[in-house]
Amino acid sequence: MRGLSMPVTSPRPSTLQVILDVGPAVHQGAGLSRYAGQLARHLLAEAPPEMALTFFYNAHSGHDLPQELAQAPRRTLPLNQYAWRLSVLASQLLGIPYPGILPRSSPDSRPILYHATEHLLPYLPVPTVLTVHDLIFERYPQHHTWTNRLFLRVGMPLFVRRADAIIAVSRHTQRDLMELYRVPPAKIHLIYQGIDPAFRPAPPAEVQRIRQRYSPDRPYLLMVGTLEPRKNHATALRALLRLKQAGHPHRLLVVGGRGWLFEPIQEEVKRLGLEGDVTFAGYVPGADLPPLYTGADCVLMPSLYEGFGFPVLEAMACGAPVVCSQVSSLPEVAGDVAMLVPPTDDAALAAAVGQILQEPERAAAMRTQGPLYAARFRWDECARQTVALYQALAQKSKPSSRHLPS
Repeated sequence: MRGLSMPVTSPRPSTLQVILDVGPAVHQGAGLSRYAGQLARHLLAEAPPEMALTFFYNAHSGHDLPQELAQAPRRTLPLNQYAWRLSVLASQLLGIPYPGILPRSSPDSRPILYHATEHLLPYLPVPTVLTVHDLIFERYPQHHTWTNRLFLRVGMPLFVRRADAIIAVSRHTQRDLMELYRVPPAKIHLIYQGIDPAFRPAPPAEVQRIRQRYSPDRPYLLMVGTLEPRKNHATALRALLRLKQAGHPHRLLVVGGRGWLFEPIQEEVKRLGLEGDVTFAGYVPGADLPPLYTGADCVLMPSLYEGFGFPVLEAMACGAPVVCSQVSSLPEVAGDVAMLVPPTDDAALAAAVGQILQEPERAAAMRTQGPLYAARFRWDECARQTVALYQALAQKSKPSSRHLPS
């Protein structure tokens, strides 16, 4: 009797190559870095076997990929940020494919796709995805340097028009794209970002250890974000003065690096006589943030404009009460868990914080509800939706074995 022959299976070849710009995770901090780094990490876990990932970034100043991303294939260009930005804009203005990003050829005819995770999209002869975080420079041009404003005013309309698909990180950003740039709704895909599981209520011993380091003598309110005009530290400082005058002993602990026009913020501290009531901690180790959030009596985010608003969700995930602005994406992200106030109304901000400080039941309810609400925002889900977009876009484009620029 002849035996049955079993088919021999071989690994499924990749049918789509995705080149993901991870430059923000290499060179930047704050929100853009979180997005690029977390998306890259979760794409490695969520991408199907037939999808090959390559990480791209402009390499300079000794900066390199975070260790957890180092195992993936990479392509780099030896350009500093200034040269990279200008050359990307030049490629779009001239309609010349940007060299060095794509492989020289695609011998197996698999489609190639490029994903720009920040507002910087090279001109390329392959399908492209552009993530748009915000259009702050359009809504609040005074909060950008004139050089950055000029670059974005020239570049963003080109990037948005040339992208085959756009990811908006909030419904507010989606509306801005349609209103300001007349982007067709079908081209924009709303994909919310996630919260790192490291952001969770910290144990009391850890909270106490961190409190001893940053504010050993007094309870504290917390702000997290770059020192720059749109974060609206001035309103928070005036609210702090009102709280101080009402008898609250709290210190305002400000976490974040110095950004553009940070000096007026420090001058406002002196003008209001709050030198002993405000601590600028600068950047802090990532491991310190969860206990800092958990230990805060309230987290403030009175921003004038946010494309998403990571600190709101991070604070909620760690069980901190939050008061934030009722503008841009913040009501959308905060839901009904945070207290919302007009961004420039320091009296309203002080009143909302005062309610939390004076009403333990309200504060306890916010500490309980926050982690449950923030758990809805997951990076693995963000990655799955992004993979689905890649696959849909690849199906629309014809496979090509054409030679690509080196």
